[in-house]
Amino acid sequence: MSELNCRIIGDTFYSDMLVRFSHCDPAGIVFYPQYFIMFNGLVEDWFNQGLCVNYARYITEHRLGFPIVKLECDFVAPSKIGETIMLGLKLLKLGRSSMEIAVDCRHGQEERLRARFVLVSMDLDRQRAVATPDDLRDRMEAFKQANSISTTINHRRNTPCR
Repeated sequence: MSELNCRIIGDTFYSDMLVRFSHCDPAGIVFYPQYFIMFNGLVEDWFNQGLCVNYARYITEHRLGFPIVKLECDFVAPSKIGETIMLGLKLLKLGRSSMEIAVDCRHGQEERLRARFVLVSMDLDRQRAVATPDDLRDRMEAFKQANSISTTINHRRNTPCR
């Protein structure tokens, strides 16, 4: 999803995104289900670039997925084709197998959308919730506790992601 750039400011992961024709309805505004696809891309970018964890490897090798099981979304103003929007992700709560996330979407200073959703760590083969692995939990806790570092990233806080 990160077509432009990603950055961490305090305890929030930000990713810029160009609104493309494929995101829009015939009126040239983002068709609302497209935001949900953007949310998943934002989570993948957060794992890969914010937590330095290979999201694809969790799916393919560890057989662990992170589906959305609860979602609330307020659409404040439309986003239009050609605009660059900024999506911000903040980890609000970390449970044994779940994580609550807040997302906001802005174009410049204008709020476009705010959402809260819950992801669950799920064993893809058994299709059941499982405890979030300790190594991933540790990275999420460290991210959640951060509150004063600001960095533009292709890596997390000057530590290359591998």
